[in-house]
Amino acid sequence: MGANTAENTNLRLKAVLDILAESVWSGATLNAGEVLAEAIVRVPFNDHEAELLSGGIPRGHKTLTSASAKLVKAGWLVKGRSGWTIPEDGLRATVAFADAAAFGAALDAGTPVPADVAVPTAPPVKPQAKKTTAAKRAASKKATEPEVAAADVAEPKVAAAKVSAPKAKAATAKAAAAKAAPAVKKSTRKAPAKAAAASAVETLPQPDAVAIAGDFNKILGAPEDWAPQYDEAQMEFNPLVQVWSITAELPAGFYTYKIALNRSWDENYGAFGARDGANHELNHDGGPVTITYSHATRDIVIG
Repeated sequence: MGANTAENTNLRLKAVLDILAESVWSGATLNAGEVLAEAIVRVPFNDHEAELLSGGIPRGHKTLTSASAKLVKAGWLVKGRSGWTIPEDGLRATVAFADAAAFGAALDAGTPVPADVAVPTAPPVKPQAKKTTAAKRAASKKATEPEVAAADVAEPKVAAAKVSAPKAKAATAKAAAAKAAPAVKKSTRKAPAKAAAASAVETLPQPDAVAIAGDFNKILGAPEDWAPQYDEAQMEFNPLVQVWSITAELPAGFYTYKIALNRSWDENYGAFGARDGANHELNHDGGPVTITYSHATRDIVIG
C-alpha cells in the first residue's frame, strides 16, 4: 500500500480498472458503489483517509470518487446510467501500465496508452482461495438467476421448444373456448392488442418534480442556492427513457449538489444514490453540461 493519500489513491484507481476488467471476463455486473467498495478492500484506508468528513463519508472515499474523474478524462472509464464500464483503452491501460507506479505517473501526466499495446483477451489467473469480494458478489448473483434463463442461453433449440409448446396449448384452449362461447370470443378479440399497447413502454412511479439543488442554482437564475423549490432548478422528464435531465451553461469550477424531489428536502439523494447522502460533486471545465437522473436506479450521468 502507498505511503500517503496520493499514492494510495492511484493504487485504488488502478484497482478500479482491474476490477472492471475482471468483470468483463467474468460477465459480472457491478454498480459504481460496488466497484469503489472493492477498490477500498484491496487498498485499505490509512488512519488519515479513514477520518469521517462532515458529510459522513471517509476522507479517502471522497478523494477516490473525485479522482475517478481522471480515469474518465484519460478515456479509461465510462460513467453511465447503468453503472461504470471499461472501454478498450482502459483494458489496454491495465496491461500497458501494470506497475502501480507507472500507472499513477501515466495517469497524472496524461500519457496515452502506447499504440502497439493490444486489448487483453484473457483474464489474469487467480487462485480460488483468494476470490475477491466482487467475484463473490457475482457468484451470488449467478446463483439467484432463474435456471430457465441459463437453459435458454445454452440450448436455444430447447428454449424454442419451451416457447412453442405453450402456444400450442393456448391454441387448443382457444378453439375449445370458441366452441363453448363464440359471442365472448367476438367481443374480446381486440383486448389482447390493447393490453399489449398499454404495456409497450414499461413505466415506474415518478415524483411530481425533480430538482438539482446545489451551489450553482443562482447561476441557473434562481434567487438562491440549494433551493429545490424554484422553477430554475427543476429537471425535465423524458417518458420514453424514464429519466430526468437538465442542461445548463456553467463556468469552470468545482460544484456540489443533490437531487431533491417534489420541490422540498423531504426526500433527497446524494452520492451513489444514497438517501440524505453526501453531496454529488462536479469538476467542470466550463461550458454546457447535461445532468441526467434516473429515479429507478438513483444514478446520475454527466454529459
